[in-house]
Amino acid sequence: MPIYLDHAATSPMPAEVLDVYTAELSRRANPSALHAVGQAARMRIETAREDIARGVGAATSSEVIFTSGGTEADNFALKGLYLSRNNNTFEAPIRPRVLTSTVEHHAILDSVEWLESQGAEVVYLDVDEEGHLDLDAAGTELRRDPERTALISIMAANNEIGTLQPIAEIGSVAKELGVPFHIDAVQALGQIPLDFAELGATAMSITAHKIGGPVGIGALLLDRAAAPAPILHGGGQERGVRSGTLDVAGAMAFAQAVELATSDIEARSARFSFLRDRLIAGIEDTIPNATLSGRRGGGRLPANAHFTFSGCEGDSLLFGLDARGLATSTGSACSAGVSRPSHVLLACGMDEDVARSAQRFSLGHDSTEDEVDRLLEVLPEVVEQAHQAGMVSATPRWMQGAS
Repeated sequence: MPIYLDHAATSPMPAEVLDVYTAELSRRANPSALHAVGQAARMRIETAREDIARGVGAATSSEVIFTSGGTEADNFALKGLYLSRNNNTFEAPIRPRVLTSTVEHHAILDSVEWLESQGAEVVYLDVDEEGHLDLDAAGTELRRDPERTALISIMAANNEIGTLQPIAEIGSVAKELGVPFHIDAVQALGQIPLDFAELGATAMSITAHKIGGPVGIGALLLDRAAAPAPILHGGGQERGVRSGTLDVAGAMAFAQAVELATSDIEARSARFSFLRDRLIAGIEDTIPNATLSGRRGGGRLPANAHFTFSGCEGDSLLFGLDARGLATSTGSACSAGVSRPSHVLLACGMDEDVARSAQRFSLGHDSTEDEVDRLLEVLPEVVEQAHQAGMVSATPRWMQGAS
């Protein structure tokens, strides 16, 4: 049985979630239909919405807007809020400024880049070598020109290196200045407590498949006073701002996954942290060229351990571990197969060659001490082989055959 250490990409469904999902798939009802079967489906959707709202601290269930996942939620928040702050037009924007960090997920960075092509003025906030936002600098930038600022978007936790960001403090400043604040909480859900009502945010993105729910459903938590411009047009099923037939089975499975992931978040986080720290200590004790990325202890996600292995190629490490039955990652799954170093690591000031040596180990609900120990057992050999392969590839071809 393969050992799965890539929960940050997608976490397998627990049995409780799978049971809910498969049972609902057999019902086949459109929750917008007016007949009794359709209205029963609508009631199940609304129950799921209430359960998700409770799990993330939303003031009311109406703040939960279902989407197809985190990417859509991010796009919906940034583009929709930007347009609504600029009279629903890209022409001559009165609030052109968009603030975000240099280590955001590509769903954010590509969205703000597109907004820039439509006339937005994007301000990228720098991070330190651990990927942590400079709160003072961010506050200064927010206060520089709030009247011309459409919104600020900052992730709760980095999807690659696991560093937590000061979202409560940013939310406080943004609220004081009247600037909408969006949080990408896709990686944070189920690992740290999230209270949408207390964070001072206008919008917050979450998704199901990172916590053992199905792929293809997520949500945007949206303050009741917010009215972003629709990005999808159609039936307006979700508060008139998001259209599309609702996925009843996905919503119910999502709600079950949220319940499992948040009902005892302290114990869950403590268990993840124990396994993470065991993994980090084991790697640092046995592999000299291993360097932990991101912050330590309470400054990082409980289930994330991210290392660079100087002199190795990340892909060589991944395939070496895969051949031994361990599934890991070189970084964001959304950038898999793209031959370039991580933008996150480069933003932290890392050298390109070192950034290419990254490996992310992410834990989940079914991870065990034995699995961590198995990784620690095989990793030194894999690193050594990858290092030797790296030395060969760095040698000019004409010298590789010389004796």
